[in-house]
Amino acid sequence: MATTAKIEVTDQDILESLSNFFKDILEIEDIHAILVPQHLPMKNMVMPTLVTDPDHMTDADPLAPAFAMNAAKIVSRLTRKAMGAKIAAVLRPCEIRAFVELVKLKQGRPDDILLIGIDCLGAFQNRDYFQYAGQNGVESTMRFFNTFLDGETTEMEGINLSTACKACEYPVAANADIQIGLFGVEIDDHLLVQSQTEAGTQLLNQLNLAEIAEPVSRQDAIRLRVERRTQYRDDMFAKTSEATDSMEKMTTYFAGCVNCYNCRVACPVCYCKECVFVTDVFNHDPSQYLRWANRKGIIKMPTDTLFFHITRLAHMSTACVGCGQCSNACPNDIPVMELFRTIAQGTQQAFDYTAGENIEQDPPLAVFYEKEFDEVVGI
Repeated sequence: MATTAKIEVTDQDILESLSNFFKDILEIEDIHAILVPQHLPMKNMVMPTLVTDPDHMTDADPLAPAFAMNAAKIVSRLTRKAMGAKIAAVLRPCEIRAFVELVKLKQGRPDDILLIGIDCLGAFQNRDYFQYAGQNGVESTMRFFNTFLDGETTEMEGINLSTACKACEYPVAANADIQIGLFGVEIDDHLLVQSQTEAGTQLLNQLNLAEIAEPVSRQDAIRLRVERRTQYRDDMFAKTSEATDSMEKMTTYFAGCVNCYNCRVACPVCYCKECVFVTDVFNHDPSQYLRWANRKGIIKMPTDTLFFHITRLAHMSTACVGCGQCSNACPNDIPVMELFRTIAQGTQQAFDYTAGENIEQDPPLAVFYEKEFDEVVGI
């Protein structure tokens, strides 16, 4: 049976209250470590850290608008083989959805991990976070939190949320064992915590938290946020489709690509150990470039950039969770996420599939249905 309880907020210090909650989880006998975003001591950046000692939980900050990487890649590495111990992981909803896809692709195992989701207010692009936070990470986190909690704005101090976050219609994780609730909650007094699986219920029962009912305002707060983000998402889809509806427009769209492949590396569900684009296949003979140039009188260098992105689209459109790390990693600010999400939306709708939604549902290309796409195959 699901459990709904509260995390007491002491002196209106939400981050300290969360840190204490994570410490309590770490002190449970079955949990040997917890993966949680923390401020690094060497630079004011927030990164995933694997903590085994509760005394090292003081800099935990899962509310910071910093999203340097999708931590599903880390959870995949930690769980792809039996660990011999159980860990907890505090993740954004898109990170949990990416991990669900990786489990389906046999790149991770859910057995040794307890997933802790937290209502997501969004994040800034990396360069914007550095500009915003300066050297005061915790104070800047609370300024961000107080500004964006109601979901009515997407900008503060001249800095916008990342486009991926503005277009994300999943601010609450559906596949977490435990979900920490912020929306529609009296946060000055307490935070909501809900179990969504049997494992989550067992853990909450061990913490002996006071049980409460979910406030009636919570679902309305979530619904309004989803509606705003969905409207922004649909507008983004329309603009992106118009900007890429021909090969000429696609070429223009990716004109700034330098084949760094950062988008591939940053993508949480692009998992191939060897990518064809970093093999000898695309090491063309020097004379080949001249032949191509002679054919039209001019060619863009480097070559194969459009082919790379079209290939990734074909590979990733069924698994894209829209986290935006591809755009975050692009050195030339190409709106990669916008196109990938636009194509992924069409692909996933065609297969009646939503990436990261249901861990029991097979990926579309892993199954065959005799009556699928009759209008295409003509049978």
